[in-house]
Amino acid sequence: MIRTIIVDDEPLALDVLETYIEQVPELELIARCTNALEANKVLTEQQVDLMFLDIQMPQLTGIDFLKSLIRPPLVVFTTAYPNYALEGFELDALDYLLKPISMERFLKTVNRASEMLKLRHAEDNLRPHADMGLEAHDDFIFVKADKKLVRVNYDDVLYIEGLKDYVIIRMDKRRIITLQTMKSLEDKLPKHRFKRIHRSYIVNLDKIQAIVGNMVEVIEKGQVKHLPVGKNYREELLEIINNKRL
Repeated sequence: MIRTIIVDDEPLALDVLETYIEQVPELELIARCTNALEANKVLTEQQVDLMFLDIQMPQLTGIDFLKSLIRPPLVVFTTAYPNYALEGFELDALDYLLKPISMERFLKTVNRASEMLKLRHAEDNLRPHADMGLEAHDDFIFVKADKKLVRVNYDDVLYIEGLKDYVIIRMDKRRIITLQTMKSLEDKLPKHRFKRIHRSYIVNLDKIQAIVGNMVEVIEKGQVKHLPVGKNYREELLEIINNKRL
């Protein structure tokens, strides 16, 4: 069960999310909170895996509340204002749901949360093998996964997503989870092919389809995937892109 709380000062928004949660068997609603202080009390007294957090609330905004937490659960921001999306990703939020929230979009987020929590639970099993290291070559790299070294061709990689002490290498036909930091993997990858664009993302430059605002577009499984560009990485990315402009 994924122990979940909702934090929102709007009763209707609380009702909608509670209705959605009741329809997903793997979710367990622990508390409905109308402000950050109520939520903080719940977090200090109970184990919480997932928090749906409104951004605009009285006393303390959702963004400021998340910044105050030392060990937050997985956080999904909910808001009616899309301009907060980039800041939400900068804080390592799992997702960003724009109100009104559809059931389809809600389920997509829940599935991602479930995947992330499974990875966290698997971390203890992976950690003893962390010293196996990485071995890089001109066109591919070997990474540790499932107690073996697996070859990953650079041409197959779409992007890499960081999750604390391990990363997910995303490809069209598969994904590989390896116990490494983003920094160690970034140092091994060829700089002319891969670029760090966010504290949680490295993108294959050959897979970038477009740049829209503070987002990079890649095609994953036939659909457009938007990756956030952190403000500390934007200038270097744009310099690379400008060198290739007509």
